[in-house]
Amino acid sequence: MSVLLCLAACALFFYVLVYYGVFRGARCAASVTLEGRTVLVTGGNTGIGKATALELAKRGARVILACRNQEKAEAAAFDIRRESGNNQVVFMQLDLASLKSVRSFAKTFLKTEPRLDILINNAGVICQGRTEDGFGLAFGVNHLGHFLLTNLLLERLQQCGPSRVVNVAALLHRFGNIDFPLLASKKDLVSGQSTWCNIQAYCSSKLCNVLFTRELANRLEGTRVTCYSLHPGVIYTEICRSLSLWQQLLIVPFAKLFFMDPEGGSQTTLHCALQEGIEPLSGRYFSNCTLQQVGARGRDDALAKKLWELSERLTGL
Repeated sequence: MSVLLCLAACALFFYVLVYYGVFRGARCAASVTLEGRTVLVTGGNTGIGKATALELAKRGARVILACRNQEKAEAAAFDIRRESGNNQVVFMQLDLASLKSVRSFAKTFLKTEPRLDILINNAGVICQGRTEDGFGLAFGVNHLGHFLLTNLLLERLQQCGPSRVVNVAALLHRFGNIDFPLLASKKDLVSGQSTWCNIQAYCSSKLCNVLFTRELANRLEGTRVTCYSLHPGVIYTEICRSLSLWQQLLIVPFAKLFFMDPEGGSQTTLHCALQEGIEPLSGRYFSNCTLQQVGARGRDDALAKKLWELSERLTGL
């Protein structure tokens, strides 16, 4: 019995050590309030997007949940209004897998919302398939949709400065690669549809997020708009909902034990959106609420510029 107790104690110690030393992240320390400011969060109906929106609403912001699924988004808006006590939380329809939808959303937003102080490009997918415009889903949703949305709203952000753009990337950007000939021929970051190809496409789309942030910062230099990319941490959310049943059976038990919850995963997003004094770090990458070095490809200014120019052509900007 004593041996079993000893083993159980060791297992508990190991769990606490790993969870708090590796997976559990830092907390956003910013104390700013947001009365009179407007924040837009893509994918704000679930996961870290919803957790981010809730905290921003608690700080008094008008929060726009830009989401594809109306039923889920309206339910999330109701939950956030109830928990935060802030009635200025609304849903607006946005399907990042459709450039037409992105343009329609931006047109409606600019007509109805006089301010935009913080844009949080949070939504992301990791699954196979094609967007309405024929792009691979990870590339089309995670990068192109947000690229077009940001550019269409950029003038409003500049009018309301100081303002910020926050792009939720991932540590997996280090494993990403951008094959421009493949993009030209297949309109995708990968050539296959296997599970491995889906993961690789996701990694490469996160590299796109990092490079987009870097080039955006270069183009915004001298303005009152700053931008940041980030790794939110290892989080248990719905992003893997499109995985097969057997894959979920393998991942979910481990995820529930070790991964951060959405509230914990929102902390670096909140840091980039709210922390005072980080304006000189525009274009940089954060993790665990601290500045971090990106992978070598993520520091390539020529690659960032080339991706921007391609993205302009693909979106018709």
